[in-house]
Amino acid sequence: MAGSVFDSPMYARLFPATEVGRLFTDSAEIRAMILVEGALAKAQGALGVIPETSAAAISRAAMEIQIDPGQLADPTGQNGVCVPGLVAAFRTEMQAPEHAQYLHWGATSQDIIDTGLMLRLRQALAQMENGLRGVIAPLAALAETHADLPMPARTFGQHATPTSFGAVTAAWGMPLINLMRELPALRADCLLVSLSGAAGTASALGPLAAETRARLAADLRLGDPGRSWHTDRTPILRIADWMTRTALALGKIGEDATAMVQTGIAELDLGGAGSSSTMPQKQNPVAPSVLVALARHTAGQTATLNGAAMPRHQRDGAAWFTEWMCLPQIVLGAGSALQVAGALCAAMAPKPDAMNAAFTGGLDMIHAEALSFALTAHMPRPEAQAAVKSACREALESGTPLARIAAQRWPDLDTATLFAPAAQMGQAPAEARAFAALARELAPA
Repeated sequence: MAGSVFDSPMYARLFPATEVGRLFTDSAEIRAMILVEGALAKAQGALGVIPETSAAAISRAAMEIQIDPGQLADPTGQNGVCVPGLVAAFRTEMQAPEHAQYLHWGATSQDIIDTGLMLRLRQALAQMENGLRGVIAPLAALAETHADLPMPARTFGQHATPTSFGAVTAAWGMPLINLMRELPALRADCLLVSLSGAAGTASALGPLAAETRARLAADLRLGDPGRSWHTDRTPILRIADWMTRTALALGKIGEDATAMVQTGIAELDLGGAGSSSTMPQKQNPVAPSVLVALARHTAGQTATLNGAAMPRHQRDGAAWFTEWMCLPQIVLGAGSALQVAGALCAAMAPKPDAMNAAFTGGLDMIHAEALSFALTAHMPRPEAQAAVKSACREALESGTPLARIAAQRWPDLDTATLFAPAAQMGQAPAEARAFAALARELAPA
């Protein structure tokens, strides 16, 4: 097995990393850091911090040179960070020492690594926003189409009261809409440039340090934090938390879908796939299981990431290295989950007959709550509950449907309505349609 399922050709279709995966390769990281170095030189040249001709040469070289990741292996192993080797390779490739001496002027490794990371996280968030749309749209279609399709709700794994399949899909989709709503603020607050120098004081950047940082932020279209955030990992943590909550929301879909295709229930058609190597009758819930696994994996990595957010003093190698190991897994986990969920939600369909069987095959017990509330028009609530419990015991002992017993005991009740699933769904249909309308507004297909 590969060290990561996201890097495995064999598991590439089970845990697809796709476009997000391309952002978390050595080559992508190097390219982002080179762009940061070029933008830094350009900003410093414009402000007169370094010679403008040297700034132009560095900026131009940043668009042209290519650095092999393998070339940085030895210096990274020796230094603990890749930037010293990157800067040395950049200067060599420039073949213009009179200009190359101004490369990386006043910056530190963390400035370049963190700012390059933000460029990649910005792209990842854009791709995930598209992924959210790709999940929300089919969920909205299911919610609208099946807003009035009764099915049993379940609490503690047991039948509770009637709901609708449209409301179930709306409950899956609303957290995703809320995640989309968070994106503007997340981008504004957390996609930040870093330029604070060796100890976060920007001392080597000179009197124009703040102006240089602001200029760099503007050129890269990142936020200017107005301070050093070397040891404040809040921007990283908030982005990781958003991605983790995305994976968890999709994992909830996976958990419910897995339960809804269990033997003896099979209320959901997953659209094929999931064959067994030895049992011809089986259709395993592969995609839902992937969503659950990715949610667990992402949540676990986030716990470790949170534990590393206490760096010692002005820089902490162990905390930083831990972040490097965890964060890509979180991003890839969320990105993979979005692709899997999009395909799953587009393929799934309810099985109305199986859903209806819960109402016709359970002696009408699913309507016990509605019956007890109807009886409060004739007796106090505790007495109504006790009377319905007695009727339920009679139904179980005699095998007589609760509706028939209720009609005999309380002939004045409208049992036809009380025991009609479509009449007992409460706000479920309205919630399904409200979600579908909101989805069309916020995430049009």
